[in-house]
Amino acid sequence: MSTDKEELEVEDDFAAEDSDDAGERTVEVAKTNLTKRRIIDNMLAERRLQKQLNDYDYDF
Repeated sequence: MSTDKEELEVEDDFAAEDSDDAGERTVEVAKTNLTKRRIIDNMLAERRLQKQLNDYDYDF
């Protein structure tokens, strides 16, 4: 290990690019999670309606 203090070069552009990509990924994940939730809600609603139809008394 070196005990000398060395100056490190830091690129500010690199950090800015990384944070922009993370924001876009978060939006994509949120959209897919919302889409999945809507699909699940639709399936549950369809299952509930099918059960109601099966339970309905068809005495005419």
